[in-house]
Amino acid sequence: MKANEVSQILVNEMTRVVVGQSELCHMMAVCLIAGGHMIIEGAPGLGKTLAARTMAKVVAAPFKRVQFTPDLMPSDIIGTNVYDASTGRFVLRQGPLFTSFLLADEINRTPPKTQSALLEAMEESRVTIDGTSYVLPQPFMVLATQNPIEYEGTYPLPEAQLDRFMVKLTVGYPEHQEAKRLLDNVQNGFNAQLLDEVKPLLTPQDVMAARTEVNEIHVEGTLFDYILHILEATRRDSAVYLGASPRAGIAMLQAGKAMAVMEGRSFCVPEDFKSIAKHALCHRLLLTPDAEIEGITPERVLDKVLSAVPVPQ
Repeated sequence: MKANEVSQILVNEMTRVVVGQSELCHMMAVCLIAGGHMIIEGAPGLGKTLAARTMAKVVAAPFKRVQFTPDLMPSDIIGTNVYDASTGRFVLRQGPLFTSFLLADEINRTPPKTQSALLEAMEESRVTIDGTSYVLPQPFMVLATQNPIEYEGTYPLPEAQLDRFMVKLTVGYPEHQEAKRLLDNVQNGFNAQLLDEVKPLLTPQDVMAARTEVNEIHVEGTLFDYILHILEATRRDSAVYLGASPRAGIAMLQAGKAMAVMEGRSFCVPEDFKSIAKHALCHRLLLTPDAEIEGITPERVLDKVLSAVPVPQ
């Protein structure tokens, strides 16, 4: 199955279930076949968890959800070695991290020590416990959520953590007609807890094959320059204290290639990278205190950068 077919099946099935969040479903598919992780910001009740569960069910892959709380410990996520008295040996008790799709719900409610338990897994798809490394199932994807309104008792994600998320998306409320369709679905028996009508139409092998196809997409050298010029412009902007890293460039490259594949192309165009730039870069930019006081946002900085950097012809 071709990568564009995989993405089309995934997006079609997700938008059928997750009403009013088409951009979220599309970006989750981009992130999945690009081999990245995603952070989703939005108020409660907008379908973030439903979207993650639906994606896992369509792909027929294991799904785990962890509610991040202030008392959560790293071992609660990655697991720990437990002494087995019957054998006289320590055995690994795997944590919820040993899955294909991990929903880190309200990730900013747990301290940085616990947040950092995800770093190795997100970067290398493996985890080290007591000096032994364990490879995680493939595909492996972290979907983290956070509430943009309620900040009391939260711990902002460190820059090193944010930099490992390929994209960030802020979701809003559905339009009137979409919300009406949602209510109609519930009236007709839709149960978000069971998801009985969602069928496993894909396999993990389909996703991994799609990722291979993404990696084979050809990108012209002029587009490399375009990506780098955008990154460099963020670092020079007077409102930015910490600009986009080289990892941000890799995220743009991979996500842009995934966008091309999803449209059935074997090559990239500038619009692939321009359209993904805000999702891939805004959460990585750290603004100066003066800029924040003036009300400048990373989105405004990116708008200025994208309008100033020449688009290759």
